[in-house]
Amino acid sequence: MEYRRLGRTGVSVSKLCLGAMMFGEWGTKDHDESIRVINRALDAGINFIDTADVYSDGESEVIVGKALAGGRRDDVVLASKVHMPMGEDLNQRGNSRRWIIREVDDSLRRLGTDWIDLYQIHRYDPDTDIDETLGALTDLVRAGKVRYVGHSTWPVSAIVEAQWTARERGRERFTCEQPPYNMLVRAIETDALPTCARYGMGVISYSPLAGGWLTGRYRKGTESEGPFSAARRRLADRFDLSLPENQRKLQAAEQLAELAEQSGMTLVEMAIAFVLRHPAITSAIIGPRTMEHLDSQLSAADVELPDDVLDRIDEIVPPGLTINPAENGWVSPSLQPAARRR
Repeated sequence: MEYRRLGRTGVSVSKLCLGAMMFGEWGTKDHDESIRVINRALDAGINFIDTADVYSDGESEVIVGKALAGGRRDDVVLASKVHMPMGEDLNQRGNSRRWIIREVDDSLRRLGTDWIDLYQIHRYDPDTDIDETLGALTDLVRAGKVRYVGHSTWPVSAIVEAQWTARERGRERFTCEQPPYNMLVRAIETDALPTCARYGMGVISYSPLAGGWLTGRYRKGTESEGPFSAARRRLADRFDLSLPENQRKLQAAEQLAELAEQSGMTLVEMAIAFVLRHPAITSAIIGPRTMEHLDSQLSAADVELPDDVLDRIDEIVPPGLTINPAENGWVSPSLQPAARRR
């Protein structure tokens, strides 16, 4: 397993990061099976695990904590996230100092640890002052509860503002961004990845398999009832085949699957290797539910895509293009109809 520096920090992480979103109610309900998958990943050389408070309403963090309780905690770079709703109360969400300070303690309790290596703000909140968020995170670092801070799926303007704020006001700077990125979702190549590179930020990309679109599950002539997990059902607009943008995804996925076969690799291997090939990517998050899924994805760590295959991928889905814009993650309020009303 290859290890890469996390931005400009002194920490090295495996180029494959084990995502824990599918452990618990949203995916694998059997805790023992999830723990076996985690241990298998660690045995294969992965030293980086990413979870979040909201995954299965905290159950994912509990499972990860159980897996690391046997003495493996010190060997793992552990990441979690805060922002998404964790209750009906309007103050049980977001990027406020009040919520961050409270929720980190809940995450630490569920994870069964005294510190989180990388604590990430799960989404940007334009209604909360970035300095308030950075101030709370800075206090957590100084208190020893958090080692580094990052964010996920932030617009480029906010990434730049946060870096400026940290410099001007003496706050902890965000060390990394966690955006969606795969062969069907390439918008970040245009601006987000170059911006992160300029600021020396690591990039931990998620969804290298495009939620199953790049596993071979969605092919012409095959029957599919749509997303198979609770987590995927929350994102129905990305899977509804009656939508023209998803029909275009289906066509592209078919062409990419044929290219993988011609190149002597699986579509899963080509998809993950594509993400890892970009020089701005630190680590790609894989999210297996079963041991079979994990083994099929681990093999991608040894795949090197030749230039002619990369060129063919660019012909199928041009650089910087996301076929279904709903998959870009962040949509600027200025692009939403409500923002244009007087």
